[in-house]
Amino acid sequence: MSQAKGDRRERELVNRLDEAGFAVIRSPASGSATQREQPDVLAGNGDDFYAIEAKSSAGDPIYLTGEEVAALVYFSRNFGAKARIGVRFDREAWYFFHPGDLHVTDGGNYRVKKEHALEAGTPFEELVGREDDDA
Repeated sequence: MSQAKGDRRERELVNRLDEAGFAVIRSPASGSATQREQPDVLAGNGDDFYAIEAKSSAGDPIYLTGEEVAALVYFSRNFGAKARIGVRFDREAWYFFHPGDLHVTDGGNYRVKKEHALEAGTPFEELVGREDDDA
Protein backbone atom coordinates (compact mmCIF):
# COMPACT_ATOMS: atom_id res chain seq x y z
CA MET A 1 0.00 0.00 0.00
CA SER A 2 1.50 3.32 -1.01
CA GLN A 3 1.86 6.16 1.47
CA ALA A 4 -0.35 8.33 -0.78
CA LYS A 5 -3.12 5.73 -0.74
CA GLY A 6 -2.79 5.34 3.04
CA ASP A 7 -3.05 9.12 3.43
CA ARG A 8 -6.13 9.15 1.21
CA ARG A 9 -7.76 6.46 3.34
CA GLU A 10 -7.01 8.42 6.54
CA ARG A 11 -8.56 11.56 5.03
CA GLU A 12 -11.59 9.49 4.00
CA LEU A 13 -12.00 8.32 7.61
CA VAL A 14 -11.62 11.88 8.93
CA ASN A 15 -14.30 13.12 6.52
CA ARG A 16 -16.70 10.33 7.48
CA LEU A 17 -16.21 11.05 11.20
CA ASP A 18 -16.76 14.76 10.57
CA GLU A 19 -19.98 14.03 8.67
CA ALA A 20 -21.11 11.91 11.64
CA GLY A 21 -20.79 14.92 13.96
CA PHE A 22 -17.36 14.28 15.46
CA ALA A 23 -14.66 16.90 15.93
CA VAL A 24 -11.66 15.31 14.21
CA ILE A 25 -7.94 15.85 13.97
CA ARG A 26 -5.68 13.86 11.67
CA SER A 27 -2.17 13.63 13.04
CA PRO A 28 -0.17 11.20 10.94
CA ALA A 29 3.22 10.57 12.52
CA SER A 30 4.64 8.18 9.93
CA GLY A 31 7.68 9.71 8.31
CA SER A 32 7.33 12.95 10.26
CA ALA A 33 9.88 14.72 12.40
CA THR A 34 8.07 13.91 15.65
CA GLN A 35 8.94 10.99 17.87
CA ARG A 36 5.81 11.53 19.99
CA GLU A 37 3.47 8.66 20.55
CA GLN A 38 0.31 9.77 18.77
CA PRO A 39 -2.53 8.13 16.86
CA ASP A 40 -3.38 8.78 13.23
CA VAL A 41 -6.81 10.23 14.10
CA LEU A 42 -8.38 11.80 17.19
CA ALA A 43 -12.16 12.11 17.20
CA GLY A 44 -14.76 13.10 19.77
CA ASN A 45 -18.40 14.10 19.91
CA GLY A 46 -18.76 15.11 23.56
CA ASP A 47 -19.76 11.60 24.59
CA ASP A 48 -17.24 9.33 22.87
CA PHE A 49 -13.56 10.06 22.32
CA TYR A 50 -11.41 7.84 20.10
CA ALA A 51 -7.71 7.61 19.36
CA ILE A 52 -7.49 5.65 16.12
CA GLU A 53 -4.57 3.96 14.39
CA ALA A 54 -5.79 3.65 10.78
CA LYS A 55 -4.55 0.93 8.45
CA SER A 56 -5.64 -0.04 4.97
CA SER A 57 -4.66 -2.74 2.54
CA ALA A 58 -5.42 -3.93 -0.95
CA GLY A 59 -4.56 -7.42 0.18
CA ASP A 60 -4.72 -9.48 3.26
CA PRO A 61 -3.78 -9.35 6.12
CA ILE A 62 -2.97 -6.04 7.85
CA TYR A 63 -0.10 -6.08 10.34
CA LEU A 64 0.74 -3.62 13.12
CA THR A 65 3.91 -3.69 15.16
CA GLY A 66 3.72 -4.25 18.87
CA GLU A 67 5.26 -0.78 19.26
CA GLU A 68 2.47 0.86 17.24
CA VAL A 69 -0.20 -0.75 19.39
CA ALA A 70 1.62 0.01 22.65
CA ALA A 71 1.98 3.66 21.62
CA LEU A 72 -1.74 3.87 20.79
CA VAL A 73 -2.73 2.37 24.15
CA TYR A 74 -0.30 4.66 26.00
CA PHE A 75 -1.60 7.78 24.28
CA SER A 76 -5.25 6.77 24.70
CA ARG A 77 -4.92 6.16 28.42
CA ASN A 78 -3.16 9.46 29.02
CA PHE A 79 -5.53 11.41 26.79
CA GLY A 80 -8.72 9.79 28.06
CA ALA A 81 -9.78 8.32 24.72
CA LYS A 82 -10.79 4.83 23.65
CA ALA A 83 -8.02 3.15 21.66
CA ARG A 84 -9.21 1.70 18.35
CA ILE A 85 -7.51 0.13 15.37
CA GLY A 86 -9.39 1.13 12.19
CA VAL A 87 -8.93 -1.18 9.21
CA ARG A 88 -10.14 -0.87 5.65
CA PHE A 89 -9.61 -3.40 2.91
CA ASP A 90 -10.16 -2.42 -0.72
CA ARG A 91 -13.84 -2.54 -1.71
CA GLU A 92 -14.85 -2.93 1.95
CA ALA A 93 -16.00 -0.56 4.68
CA TRP A 94 -14.10 0.61 7.75
CA TYR A 95 -14.05 -1.77 10.73
CA PHE A 96 -12.73 -1.05 14.21
CA PHE A 97 -11.13 -3.13 16.95
CA HIS A 98 -10.06 -2.62 20.52
CA PRO A 99 -6.34 -3.51 20.55
CA GLY A 100 -7.00 -6.40 22.94
CA ASP A 101 -9.29 -8.02 20.38
CA LEU A 102 -6.59 -8.47 17.74
CA HIS A 103 -4.56 -11.59 17.04
CA VAL A 104 -1.02 -11.34 18.42
CA THR A 105 1.63 -13.15 16.38
CA ASP A 106 4.46 -15.20 17.89
CA GLY A 107 6.73 -12.21 17.19
CA GLY A 108 4.60 -9.83 19.26
CA ASN A 109 3.00 -8.05 16.32
CA TYR A 110 -0.73 -7.72 15.64
CA ARG A 111 -2.64 -9.06 12.66
CA VAL A 112 -6.10 -8.44 11.18
CA LYS A 113 -7.31 -10.71 8.42
CA LYS A 114 -10.03 -9.51 6.09
CA GLU A 115 -12.40 -12.31 7.11
CA HIS A 116 -11.94 -11.43 10.79
CA ALA A 117 -12.60 -7.75 10.11
CA LEU A 118 -15.85 -8.53 8.29
CA GLU A 119 -17.03 -11.01 10.94
CA ALA A 120 -15.90 -9.45 14.21
CA GLY A 121 -15.02 -5.80 13.57
CA THR A 122 -17.19 -2.94 14.74
CA PRO A 123 -18.67 -1.27 11.64
CA PHE A 124 -18.27 2.48 11.23
CA GLU A 125 -21.99 3.11 11.80
CA GLU A 126 -21.91 1.30 15.12
CA LEU A 127 -18.75 3.13 16.21
CA VAL A 128 -20.42 6.50 15.65
CA GLY A 129 -23.78 5.43 17.06
CA ARG A 130 -25.68 5.23 13.78
CA GLU A 131 -26.40 1.51 13.62
CA ASP A 132 -29.40 2.01 11.36
CA ASP A 133 -27.42 4.04 8.80
CA ASP A 134 -26.54 2.45 5.46
CA ALA A 135 -23.65 4.81 4.76
